[in-house]
Amino acid sequence: MADFGGAELDAFRAEARTWLQENFPPSLKGRSDIAASEAPVPVEGDYALWKQRMGAKGWGVPTWPAQYGGGGLTNLQAMALREEMAAIGAYNPIGGMGVMMFGPTLLEYGTEAQKQRHIPPIVRGELRWCQGYSEPGAGSDLAGLQTRAEDKGDHFLVNGQKIWTSGAQYADWCFCLTRTDPTKKHEGISFLLIDMRTPGVEVRPILLISGSSPFCETFFTDVKVPKENLVGPLNGGWTVGKRLLQHERNGLSGGGDGRPRHDTRHLRDAARTYVGLDETGRLADPDLRTRLAQHDMDARAYALTIRRVALEGRSNNGPSAATSIMKNANSRIATDHCELMV
Repeated sequence: MADFGGAELDAFRAEARTWLQENFPPSLKGRSDIAASEAPVPVEGDYALWKQRMGAKGWGVPTWPAQYGGGGLTNLQAMALREEMAAIGAYNPIGGMGVMMFGPTLLEYGTEAQKQRHIPPIVRGELRWCQGYSEPGAGSDLAGLQTRAEDKGDHFLVNGQKIWTSGAQYADWCFCLTRTDPTKKHEGISFLLIDMRTPGVEVRPILLISGSSPFCETFFTDVKVPKENLVGPLNGGWTVGKRLLQHERNGLSGGGDGRPRHDTRHLRDAARTYVGLDETGRLADPDLRTRLAQHDMDARAYALTIRRVALEGRSNNGPSAATSIMKNANSRIATDHCELMV
């Protein structure tokens, strides 16, 4: 379905505004999204109610195909929906790695049976996913991974270790890169889906100096993985895995939902409070004033570029290499943002 504007888009915007007013719990107004955090997600109360309503509507993943429970909206409709949500202080409660990384990849590379099984629970926010990529001896050189998946006829037998597995202690499933051909490097890797409740899966949270444990070590000992959990061709996992990382960068840079990632308004408020104004009503510190103005311009230019890249990516069947550039830019602007606040 092509994007459209004019009266039809106005009608959709009015529909979205009415639905949001009737379904978004006022108690959640202005609160941050916890769907993508490492902590357990509440299973009752207004947050759970909001997630159930958005999941049933399919608007948590507004542009995903309606046949799998997604919103089936055009890019312009999805943008209008986000604007209407922002106007009332609402946020998207459907998130995490299933939405940002795995779901879009499965829609490209998965079989119809895999899509029917895994996409609807992601749309409804019912299951959480984690990523099995890095290993103690395969971080920067990811293709050097050694977690083995041996062909045992009707299943693979997985043995090995992954590290920095974000949120693994709360995850239901893991999308995992495994070695299925030890004689080749990149061409010997396969992309498997592993149920975290399978016997032989052990998760050990890594305690950080802050006291939190967002990352984990994950061990696989004789874990049986059905053959139908192979995504893409055997030994073709490197291609699938790279595509997933493009989707990840797209989400981290802000292209996943088109929202600006850097709101500079509270920076200006803090500066007025703690630095003060001069007799003309400007910030008393001219250097800080210049740095804030530059940061505001960078953040606005970034937001506009992200919107353009996201729309171009969707029209070209997915994110491009530009997502890597924007992730880098996002990191720089985020660093400036934090330093200015300090």
